[in-house]
Amino acid sequence: MKIAVTGSVATDYMMSFPGKIADSIVVDSLEKISLSFLVNNLEVRRGGTGANISFGMGVLGGSPVLIAAVGEDFTDYNSWLTRHGVDTSELYVSQTQLTARFTVTTDESHNQIASFYPGAMSEARNIELGPIFKSRNGFDLVLIAPDDPEAMLRHTEECRQHKIPFAADISQTLASLDGESIRNLLVGAKYSFLNEYEMALAMQKTGWSKRDFLDNVEICITTLGSKGAQIESHSFATITVGVAKERSKIDPTGIGDAFRAGFLSAIGWGLELKVCAEVGSMVATYCLETQGGQEYRFTREQFLERFAESYSDASTQLVAKGLSIS
Repeated sequence: MKIAVTGSVATDYMMSFPGKIADSIVVDSLEKISLSFLVNNLEVRRGGTGANISFGMGVLGGSPVLIAAVGEDFTDYNSWLTRHGVDTSELYVSQTQLTARFTVTTDESHNQIASFYPGAMSEARNIELGPIFKSRNGFDLVLIAPDDPEAMLRHTEECRQHKIPFAADISQTLASLDGESIRNLLVGAKYSFLNEYEMALAMQKTGWSKRDFLDNVEICITTLGSKGAQIESHSFATITVGVAKERSKIDPTGIGDAFRAGFLSAIGWGLELKVCAEVGSMVATYCLETQGGQEYRFTREQFLERFAESYSDASTQLVAKGLSIS
């Protein structure tokens, strides 16, 4: 199954301040605020929704095609992704902007000051999917993940025009989208991915009921945090899947992307939806147990052993047939 992933690519710079940011703020001088913090730790992590999801699919043995906008500084990151099975040959490289960058300083009370530089991501709207579809003889599915909003709308419309099935992941862009844009990104989608709060927000902004939602999206996947995931459709009874057993909780960054990577990989293996969600939950748990969205690793044996601890023998046997890694 040929799957393309459109979405953001970014580098995250995470710093720790061994004090309280609030102690440096003078309330009577906020109109002239000027602060600098001496941090004691810096972590540079690879991120971005498109890259995180593609990485996870590659780790599971797939060869997803990542379609995104990056800067000329992307060389090392590109090598990392290709080493992990991602096809990056369709990337758009900006001649003027650097790859998107997120910078955040977190104090001892977990308060944060952050900045996001969209950089090359803002040029994703220049990417034309039509020529890519033609050169690749189409795709079986295109995931449209959080990205430049104009790019997401354009990609969605091109999928409709070319009759390419698409999955809508509008999660992290919901706050900046109006109801009409949200509807345009969802109507006709094969799948949608949202968490419980995002689903409620999407319904509020669109004015849709759950029935309206399912009238416009064929299969709706809602992640429920520690309660697992729920799959709904007019075509079948609601499916609920529990989370995979965890051995530690290190960092929740990227677990939603990891779930999508596992779910879509299992779709590519031809598995039933319940098992797809189980694979997604297992990959999300691996991600939770590491620092960052692209740091988890497993062998075939390790994955199947962990999977069998949480799910049925029948599901494990099906996953074993699809999982092609060593």
